[in-house]
Amino acid sequence: MDADEILVFDTGPLSHFSMNNWLGPLKAVVGERRAVIPDVVVEELRVGAARDGRIAAVLDAAWIEHRELGTPEEIEAFGRFSELLVKKERNRGEAGVLALASTMGGVAVIDDRAARKAAESLKVKFCPTLALLCESIRQGLLTPALVGALADDLLSTEYHLPFSSGGFVAWATENGLVS
Repeated sequence: MDADEILVFDTGPLSHFSMNNWLGPLKAVVGERRAVIPDVVVEELRVGAARDGRIAAVLDAAWIEHRELGTPEEIEAFGRFSELLVKKERNRGEAGVLALASTMGGVAVIDDRAARKAAESLKVKFCPTLALLCESIRQGLLTPALVGALADDLLSTEYHLPFSSGGFVAWATENGLVS
């Protein structure tokens, strides 16, 4: 990923990073790239902040750009992704993230399996949160021990990861994501 890249974040990673006081390392991972969230993610974060005040830090973070889905292309893309993903009120954030990433030429930071499948089928670049963190280890921004502690904290707030507490380094090594 390069400095001109736009990272479009979903609600889940931002909420859990915020609840665990890990927004600082996430900002370091973003680096010179733009971090953007669509208005539907802003709405979901506001709902989350009403339940857990720690989430409000995401909404106040100056390095995260809020972007309304307003152009005809963005609205059309949101409709396309909504048809694939939205069930009642679920997955609106993922649809917004994919719509914005596709129209801005950005990378969707998403973890939801259905959203990743939709991104693949419609050729939208995406990066799961763990892949972003592993990339930061390979670049020397974060250490495996730090990301392991971060992952354990995410697990403590019921974030779904493919390993249990204490298992990040083994998982990342087994999958060739860190050396």
